Parts: sequence; structure tokens; C-alpha cells
Amino acid sequence: MTLAAVFTSTGSGLAQATAAKTAPLLVVVGDSLSAEYGLSRGQGWVALLEQRLREQKHPHQVLNASISGDTTAGGRARLGALLQQHKPAIVIIELGGNDALRGLPLASTRENLLAMSQAAKAAGAKVLIAGMQVPPNYGASYGREFAGLFEQVAKAEKTALVPFLLKGVADRPDAMDWFQADRIHPLAKAHPIMLDQVWPALQPLLKN
Repeated sequence: MTLAAVFTSTGSGLAQATAAKTAPLLVVVGDSLSAEYGLSRGQGWVALLEQRLREQKHPHQVLNASISGDTTAGGRARLGALLQQHKPAIVIIELGGNDALRGLPLASTRENLLAMSQAAKAAGAKVLIAGMQVPPNYGASYGREFAGLFEQVAKAEKTALVPFLLKGVADRPDAMDWFQADRIHPLAKAHPIMLDQVWPALQPLLKN
């Protein structure tokens, strides 16, 4: 290899590295619904989102910072470090389901989502909140209040909202055929539908 070729190759590599560093970053802070629990790698809706962004020539890179079992309190506790280290352009918050499963106070869930939205916005990121609902056995009143808190936070903070991430999956007549044996986590075939719930709310945030 000639000296000129070395410099050309090095320059190209530096340019690619610089482009990667300057590409806008989308961070997903979620729980097992976003962490590919029970799925093969690449089957979850976040991986499918990354693939769609590439296919549609969006420059955004995706960091999946989701942890199975996480609550809004856990997400709130670790969000600051994520914002400081990665400086994302967009933050998708997909948390709250485990709060309900553990019977945590709705006021705490609402407060944590508000704090996360405010922190992300203060760091210069656009925010999308992915809402969740609980099964009917939780009671109609609790179900309405839980589902409503995501809309309340999104309205208060003027963020994008997906009212129910599992719409088209959990509410279909054959819903049990779309979930893993635990009846909590969707099968791989459900994740494209989940992405299709997120995509319309996300698209406006992808524009400069």
C-alpha cells in the first residue's frame, strides 16, 4: 500500500467515525417489552425500529437502554447518566407496566414519568412516552386511572404519546396466541405491530 493510500484510508475512517459520533441518537428507556425478553436478538420492536430508520434513510442511531423488570423509579434513577453520556436527540420512555404489576402508587408512577420527561427536555431531547394498560382484573377504576396517567404526563409536558404500546396485540380476540407462555410478554410476531404503534408518533420527532 502506498503512503497516499494509507492517508486516504485513514481519512475515510476518521470521516466515518466522525459521522457516527455526530449522528443524532435515539435512546429507548424501557422494560422487558423493549428489552427483547424471551426473544432472539433482533426480533424486538426497538431492533425493528433501527432497521426501519436505516431503510428510510434517517440518520438516527438507536441505543436500547431497556432493562427487564425496570420501573419508572429505576428509569428515573439512571436517566441522568444516559443523558449526560450520550446526549440523545430523542428519548422514548417505555416504563410503567412493572409499577402496576408491583402495586406501586399511581402518584409515584406519574411523578417519575414527569421527572424523566422534564430531565430529557432540559437536556435538549425530544420525548415520546409509550403508554400501557392493565388487564381488566385490576378493576375498571384502576385501569382507567393507570392508562390515563400517561396521557396526563404527555399533555403536561407537551411530549409525543403512544397511548397503548400493545394496541392491536393485547386487545385482539386471539390475544393469547400473541403472547409468550407467561401471558405478559409478546411473541416476536407481535413486535412489528408494536413498532407500527410507535412509528406515527415518532415520525414528527425525526425531523429537524
